[in-house]
Amino acid sequence: MALLAKKQPAPATAGAARAADRSGLFDERFLRTLEHLHMVSRKVFAGNLRAERRTRKVGSGIEFADHRTYARGDDFRYIDWNLYGRLDRLLLRLFEEEEDLHIYILIDCSDSMAIGNPPKMHYAMKVGAALTYVGLANLDRVAIVPFAAKPLGRLPPSRGKNRIFRVFDFLRTVDIGGQTDVAEAMKAFVSQHKRRGLAVLISDFYDPRGFEEGINTLRYNKFEPFVLQVYDQREAAPNLHGDLALVDCETGELREVTVSKALLEAYTREHEKYCKELEDFCTQRAVPFFRTHTGLPFDELVLRIFRSGGFLR
Repeated sequence: MALLAKKQPAPATAGAARAADRSGLFDERFLRTLEHLHMVSRKVFAGNLRAERRTRKVGSGIEFADHRTYARGDDFRYIDWNLYGRLDRLLLRLFEEEEDLHIYILIDCSDSMAIGNPPKMHYAMKVGAALTYVGLANLDRVAIVPFAAKPLGRLPPSRGKNRIFRVFDFLRTVDIGGQTDVAEAMKAFVSQHKRRGLAVLISDFYDPRGFEEGINTLRYNKFEPFVLQVYDQREAAPNLHGDLALVDCETGELREVTVSKALLEAYTREHEKYCKELEDFCTQRAVPFFRTHTGLPFDELVLRIFRSGGFLR
């Protein structure tokens, strides 16, 4: 439940934050930072990227995979004549071939992501753009999918780092709004995207239904989840006191409370407990997890991700 606080018991909205200007998000300085991050990724993972970040499928490549029984219409050039001589059976040789890695950057654009200064969504977009740039430069196919209670459009998969300008244009115009529903959004996502790959999920995860079902939907449908939790420091430790009307920025639900030191301490414990439950859930299932507040420079977070081996393996 993401809250806004007002001294008067009148509903508040995230409209001001939603309308925050995004024109300066991706300037020349940002682009230079992306190129620096790409160079760092090449140095840190030199020699490992191409071999280990490809998915495999059986085809007509050069690496032997298995045999199967010959059937009428099969290419006789792939018959294993040595085995035929020993076993008197026509068996076809199968080979592995490389397949481009698909990366999906899923960015939460619900109303709660408009909270903060800068808004959490702006931070998420910068991190998402940085990971996209590295993926594009490594010739992986990268797609951008914003979501709230459902996917809010998408930028189709592309590769080559010159495509980053299309990414910037897309993120500048993405709508923000609606309630967070990770479970329903991920159900819609997997039904719309049949090509499996790495699914980078960037959200504050302030979802009344919890986070488990959404992440499991990705896992059970053979995607590789990669979880980034973004929060504002004032959400973790709010500086509030006295009689307040707390308004849920997504539902408009209003609660009048008296904020005391004891209540703030209890809230801080519960917030940390929830975040720790998300981290433990991911860790127990070998899902890469990173948590950050928006006060941390986005490039420091990206470097931390690279050095952990979570994104580039």
